[in-house]
Amino acid sequence: FLVFFLESFGQNYPEEADGTLDCISMALTCTFNRWGTLLAVGCNDGRIVIWDFLTRGIAKIISAHIHPVCSLCWSRDGHKLVSASTDNIVSQWDVLTGDCDQRFRFPSPILKLQCHPRDMDKVLVCPMKSAPVLLTLSDSKHVVLPVDDDSDLNVVAAFDRRGEYIYTGNAKGKILVLNTDTQELVASFRVTTGTSNTTAIKSIEFARKGSCFLINTADRIIRVYDGREILTCGRDGEPEPMQKLQDLVNRTPWKRCCFSGDGEYIVAGSARQHALYIWEKSIGNLVKILHGTRGELLLDVAWHPVRPIIASISSGVVSIWAQNQVENWSAFAPDFKELDENVEYEERESEFDIEDEDKSEPEQTGADAAEDEEVDVTTVDPIVAFCSSDEELEDNKALLYLPIAPEVEDPEENPFGPPPDASGQTTATDDASAAGDKKQRQPSSEGGPAKKKARTTTIELQGVPSDGRWNTSLIHQQGPTTGSLLWIWYNFTYWRRFLNRWN
Repeated sequence: FLVFFLESFGQNYPEEADGTLDCISMALTCTFNRWGTLLAVGCNDGRIVIWDFLTRGIAKIISAHIHPVCSLCWSRDGHKLVSASTDNIVSQWDVLTGDCDQRFRFPSPILKLQCHPRDMDKVLVCPMKSAPVLLTLSDSKHVVLPVDDDSDLNVVAAFDRRGEYIYTGNAKGKILVLNTDTQELVASFRVTTGTSNTTAIKSIEFARKGSCFLINTADRIIRVYDGREILTCGRDGEPEPMQKLQDLVNRTPWKRCCFSGDGEYIVAGSARQHALYIWEKSIGNLVKILHGTRGELLLDVAWHPVRPIIASISSGVVSIWAQNQVENWSAFAPDFKELDENVEYEERESEFDIEDEDKSEPEQTGADAAEDEEVDVTTVDPIVAFCSSDEELEDNKALLYLPIAPEVEDPEENPFGPPPDASGQTTATDDASAAGDKKQRQPSSEGGPAKKKARTTTIELQGVPSDGRWNTSLIHQQGPTTGSLLWIWYNFTYWRRFLNRWN
């Protein structure tokens, strides 16, 4: 029903702004969970803000890191959240409790991380100036993925839709397809421009449905490929892209690109301004351009997994883009035909007649016989939009929502407690119970037993010094910003908008 409801509108992409989500601190990156019910936002003060996307309210705040959060990824069941920050730390969090399960310390900052689409025990990590690393959370082991050239370490990587293969791309335009379990090379090809020159690979993104994936390159062209064709061509193949998407007028470089939830549309965020370009994948035509506030730069883009909604980050604020909801107050006939004016209803001659009691009952056939069958009202059918093509049932243990208890700071009186004594004061037992209630209302990080300290594992990579000094602003060439000057501009813009709200 949900898929039919979405497809009935014809166009399945956002058209206008639909509000903002202010995380108080500056937002840098965001990602939806598998169902789009929760939105995780990483901030520059190291906090992770989890939004309930149905109510547009903050469901939980996790004090994750000391330095800015640069990458986030949900596990398949939604119970775990993996984060990376500019302090070289990768952490796994329990979303329900907010506790840190374990930490991994890398010798260099992290550019991107991605959880395995099916195996929640594996995480793909892309460190700076190092080959991608396949990390196993249960035993804290890691495998460095092979690269085409040892001297070129500017490598990006991504799992395919089911996690069977890992696609890596380097600065020379070489794409390697590796088997996830054995790390063996399955296929490879090179992305070339029209003059046979190579171009650097900036990012690789896969669609949630189908076998298509896109490659964002330094020549400002987004190429869409079919994964099945890549595997068929094998090593050193020459596959042709299905589509080439670009801005021929302004030659816009692209900051972030991703597919829509159904895989039929592609959105790309401009690296020059807060503008989102939306193409239709099948024919490659530009269908919509969404313009944000002039003068702001785009940081991150995420498309809702099910609904035609896009979340973009600019100047530390999350902007929501959705369809224009038009109310229809027209009248409808009993057969759901829309009426432009009042129409006199003409009844049939026998429509409201009482049935003849002496009439013999006909034999029940077809639809009439089906009325006597028992109807199953207890079985809940799975929602097709939430299931993959190779799945028949939903995950009943998945975490779709976070429970929120209302916090009452100073209640006037306890209606369930004993009345005060003659002097108007409660007993010591009442005071203790009230103090216990107040302590129970506090967050779990402040009251209750001490949490178990998370285990920290140090990951050593060959050729990468663990005590090296890194310019963390370089991380944001693929992530939040492009340098320290832009950080000053973002802070200035954020506080200017904050002060304007009070004027």
